Amino acid sequence: MAIISFYLEMLVLLFFYIYLVDLNYFGLDPDAAQPLLLAVVLYFLILVGSFLLMITQIKENQQVIQQLVDEKEKMKNSFLEIMSNRKMAKIPYDNIVYIESLSNYIKVITLDNEIISKEKISKLYERLPDGFLRIHRSFIINTERIKERSLDEVLVEDVRLNIGRTYRKEVKELLNQRA
Repeated sequence: MAIISFYLEMLVLLFFYIYLVDLNYFGLDPDAAQPLLLAVVLYFLILVGSFLLMITQIKENQQVIQQLVDEKEKMKNSFLEIMSNRKMAKIPYDNIVYIESLSNYIKVITLDNEIISKEKISKLYERLPDGFLRIHRSFIINTERIKERSLDEVLVEDVRLNIGRTYRKEVKELLNQRA
């Protein structure tokens, strides 16, 4: 901020001296304080404007940082709760590799096991945090578990999954943003 302010001050002073040269500096009358006052006012206006701009940018950056921290906490402390075998299963989001649709059922593949539940994949996808991505009408992947990717498939842990044609553009954009 100080460096920008210094450069702006130099710019204002340069224009001020050019203005004085055109008015014949040595022949100035007592009203010569008006151009100097104008230069000082312009300088302070520029200083205040740049300060306000800096404050708004800092506030916007703080909001973005807070959103990222909140999402990280949500991902770190949260569980996916689904009914399986008439019991509520709590699966940490970090342990989920991918989720597969089996018509009206879903199969959640974790690092340790597989859990089957009667739920639609579209309803489940709405409950998942941003770290999960739907790549096919039958698959949702945990983007943290991606090892390789190409235009038409993704390697998640040791499993290759196809990317559906309707999801390719969105998957490509989202994965490029996160890379």
